[in-house]
Amino acid sequence: MDAPQPFANSLANQLLVALPALADPNFARTVTLICQHDADGAMGVTVNRPSEYTLGEVFRQMGIESGDEELCARQVISGGPVHPERGFVLHDGDRAWDSTLAIADGLYVTTSRDVLEALASGDGPRAATVALGCAGWGAGQLEQELVDNSWLTVPADHELLFEVPLSQRWQAAAGRIGVDLARLADYSGHA
Repeated sequence: MDAPQPFANSLANQLLVALPALADPNFARTVTLICQHDADGAMGVTVNRPSEYTLGEVFRQMGIESGDEELCARQVISGGPVHPERGFVLHDGDRAWDSTLAIADGLYVTTSRDVLEALASGDGPRAATVALGCAGWGAGQLEQELVDNSWLTVPADHELLFEVPLSQRWQAAAGRIGVDLARLADYSGHA
C-alpha cells in the first residue's frame, strides 16, 4: 500500500494576514499561523490578539505552581473562536511532549498539560506562546477565502511569532512581503 501523499497546496507554516476588507469580527486585523492544512480543512492559531488572561491565571486555574513572576505576567493570546477553553502552546525546541503537532522543522503546537508544567518549572521550550482557542476551516473553505481576497499568505518566522509585540504583528507580517496595510482599501471588488 502506498503512503499517503502530502497535501500539495498545504499552507502549514504560513501566516494568514487579514486584509483590511475582512469584516468578520473573529478575524479582522489578525495574523493566524496555519498549523495543519489538508484536503479536509485547516487549523490555525491567531497570534496577535491578547486574551483577558495572563499565564499565571492559567497556571492557577490548572493547579500548576510557578515562582517565575515574569512568566506568570505574560499575556495569553486569543487563538481563535474554536475551542476557546482549550490551550494551544506554540513553541520551538525538539523535546517530545504528550500531544504535539510538528508545524515545521523547529516549530510545534502542543495541547497537553506537560508543556505548561515544564514552562512553569523553568524546564520548558525556550520560546513559547500560549493561546486559548484556535481557528478552523472546513474542506475548501480557506481556499475560497483566499480566492475572495480575504487573506495575504506570508511565510512564518520565529521573530514574528515570538518576539514582535502583539500590537505590531499585523503590519509586521504584511511587511515581510512588502505590503503596507495602511495603503490598502478596506473594501474589495472584482473587475
